[in-house]
Amino acid sequence: MFVNPSVSEAHHPARGDKLSFVLVFVPCFVLLFFVAAIGQVLGVSWKSWLPGAENMNNIFSGVSAGIYTFMSHIF
Repeated sequence: MFVNPSVSEAHHPARGDKLSFVLVFVPCFVLLFFVAAIGQVLGVSWKSWLPGAENMNNIFSGVSAGIYTFMSHIF
């Protein structure tokens, strides 16, 4: 049975796409988490620095929201 490659790729992204996502997400998360942690310790309002993190309750969700906003601009 022949399967149309464009249809099957839409449901199962290539392994390389997942790897590139991780290779971008993890370093950016670590970098922005470090910046947010420094801001948290110093008592600075760091949430305004990250787009998408303004309404988040904790540092992890704020950094994740900022990363996803950043990644939507570069991909």
